[in-house]
Amino acid sequence: MIAQDAFPVEPWHVRETRVDLRLLGSAESVFALSNGHIGFRGNLDEGEPHGLPGTYLNSFYEERPLPYAEAGYGYPEVGQTVVNVTDGKIVRLFVDDEPFDVRYGELVAHERVLDLRAGTLVRTAEWVSPAGKRVRVRSTRLVSFVQRACAAVEYVVQAVDEGVRVTLQSELVANEVLPGTSGDPRVAAVLEAPLVSVEHDSGRAGATLVHRTRVSGLQMAAGMENHVEAPGRVDVETHDAQDWARTTVVCVLEPGEEVRLTKFLAYGWSALRSQPALRDQVAGALSGARFTGFAGMLAEQREYLEEFWDAADVQVEGDAEIQQAVRFALFHVLQAGARAEQRGIPAKGLTGPGYDGHTFWDTEAYVLPVLTYTAPRAAADALRWRARTIDAARQRAAELGLAGAAFPWRTIRGRESSGYWPAGTAAFHVNADIAAAVERYRVATGSDALETDGGLLVLVETARLWMSLGHHDDEGRWHVAGVTGPDEYTAVVVDNLFTNLAAAQNLHAAAGACSRHPDLARSLGVDLEERAAWRDAADAVAVPYDEKLRVHQQCEGFTRRPEWDFEAHREYPLLLHSPYFDLYRRQVVKQADLQMALFWFPDAFTAEDKARAVDYYERRTVRDSSLSAAVQAITAAEVGHLELAHDYLYEAAGVDLRDLHHNTGDGLHMASLAGTWLALVNGLGGMRDNGGVLRFDPHLPEGLSRLRFTIHWREAKLCVDVTRDDVTYTVRDHGSEVVLRHAGEEVTVRSGSPVTRPLTPVHPLLPPPQQPPGRAPVQRERR
Repeated sequence: MIAQDAFPVEPWHVRETRVDLRLLGSAESVFALSNGHIGFRGNLDEGEPHGLPGTYLNSFYEERPLPYAEAGYGYPEVGQTVVNVTDGKIVRLFVDDEPFDVRYGELVAHERVLDLRAGTLVRTAEWVSPAGKRVRVRSTRLVSFVQRACAAVEYVVQAVDEGVRVTLQSELVANEVLPGTSGDPRVAAVLEAPLVSVEHDSGRAGATLVHRTRVSGLQMAAGMENHVEAPGRVDVETHDAQDWARTTVVCVLEPGEEVRLTKFLAYGWSALRSQPALRDQVAGALSGARFTGFAGMLAEQREYLEEFWDAADVQVEGDAEIQQAVRFALFHVLQAGARAEQRGIPAKGLTGPGYDGHTFWDTEAYVLPVLTYTAPRAAADALRWRARTIDAARQRAAELGLAGAAFPWRTIRGRESSGYWPAGTAAFHVNADIAAAVERYRVATGSDALETDGGLLVLVETARLWMSLGHHDDEGRWHVAGVTGPDEYTAVVVDNLFTNLAAAQNLHAAAGACSRHPDLARSLGVDLEERAAWRDAADAVAVPYDEKLRVHQQCEGFTRRPEWDFEAHREYPLLLHSPYFDLYRRQVVKQADLQMALFWFPDAFTAEDKARAVDYYERRTVRDSSLSAAVQAITAAEVGHLELAHDYLYEAAGVDLRDLHHNTGDGLHMASLAGTWLALVNGLGGMRDNGGVLRFDPHLPEGLSRLRFTIHWREAKLCVDVTRDDVTYTVRDHGSEVVLRHAGEEVTVRSGSPVTRPLTPVHPLLPPPQQPPGRAPVQRERR
């Protein structure tokens, strides 16, 4: 766990006040910059020391074989791994002839600051070389939200006590050597020299390198242009080779003088365009960056983020750590999706290579709900990417002997890349999760545009998949067998409750969309009989329930399985210390599953159902996944355990800032970051949008005095301001109104006329539940 003093708590910054070599990898993920297209890990400017060098382009990958001890029909044979592409962040510094390296000489001061409003990483350092020469260094790095292909670094060196000769080496480096792999299945495969040189060229102060991957055949280009400001004589020259290019700047500084290197970077890749086209794209992007200038790029970046924060900021009073964490979370979720533009949003964003850079169900279940209400255009783009991969999903369904489309459990470009089928192929709920995101976008925005641009196709083909997966029994109930729900410790079961309800929602959404777009539905071959069959199956869906215990079952028979011996198994995560065979047959839950159903389908359960379910499953859930704490915060809040909800919120918020899972160095956990917002807005804010109705029933725990957030709803921005006693709803757009339900009461909120309502009292039906030994939520400091 990272101590709080490593990243002091501030409302709008994440600050590192010293270099701790033990935390380099984690800090590189925390300080990563991205726009959804380009991703830079927060490596030190000089390139070394590093935990894990990383520069990524969204969906740029290499293929590799997926080996099996015993192969089987339908097993994916080819995996996809994100490539660490050409690194343009590097600016090496030599003071006289000694390299600036934080491990040598005397590091008098060192600070890095991620500015969440400016969208920059600023680093300041004061260093005395082994020969006694003192310099001050300041660098500012950004990946542009506005100019999608561009990034920039400003690197300034000042002489302090005496004159020095300064040499700067601004570099492009391909095929960097990466650390070896580990036995943790969550870590990426290591690709050795995945890039093959196609072209390299340079001028006086810049260069371009073009490479292709060896197997997938993707081409990418990276270019840099360097501008130098310094007193007196300055020598600048550039050299290039297949895997590197270097612009060298040499000058002499007297005390107080400084040299300023501004480095513009551009990246592009394609599976289709030619080498000259990629090279010209990079040249054009560099010209645009040069025209804007570094100051102009900074101004663009701040203006972009000002607009985002105006409509997305969450204000929390009473817990400064949560306040910092939710803004950090929103910033990184935005970075992951803002300019992805019809490419996937990986589970780690573009902050690291964890999970091979794959996109999972996390995107639709956690990240897109946040983007739908804060940056809806980015959410629509991510869903259009799913629609673009429909052919691969249809092919996968056909391989499995199923109808419709089976979207992959994990992928980069649309093909299944999971080599472990019980938690991959069998986790069919990913298809319903995608469909739910399509429907949520329509409900939240009030627009059918996404449905006609691929959304209806996704809904129809996933509905057909469910009809081929499910079956009616002799009593008319509709079952889905042989599936894995969100809990990967309970695999290949009959009637996973979350999956069944999600499939039913998918079927109803598809039928409704076809009714709204009859001509388009007919073009997809959907007739009235097929739509009726979808509705019949959805209405007859099986919902497992234990009459004796009076609790819903996570799957059929779950409550009759042997209990897990928690006292004998205290090493977590269990997947690294216990055989899957034993996990699969017992009552032990990796992550919120039935509790996910309580959150997603609240109208399917009574208040008593929810209270008993939380009590039962809390005692069996070990949270070996970062996806769990946020959902448990939401359900704890709904049943009135507000202090427990606050604890789970704290855990979800601290997964990366405190490295609670000890793997932040592989990249940030986008789902848990998004979950921080979900735990606040859906949990403590009590927001639900089921059935197209916007509902709120907020409650605050003792440690919070105020929660204020804004969401996009239809054509309006709705501000929700919760205090200890009441909640005020405000529509911020002139001439707009929002109809919502507050604690069951219908309320119409018009612009210029805020509405205030008292909070309803909360009375838990059961005492707060216990968690498995050693798995209580991370304890926050009580005030």
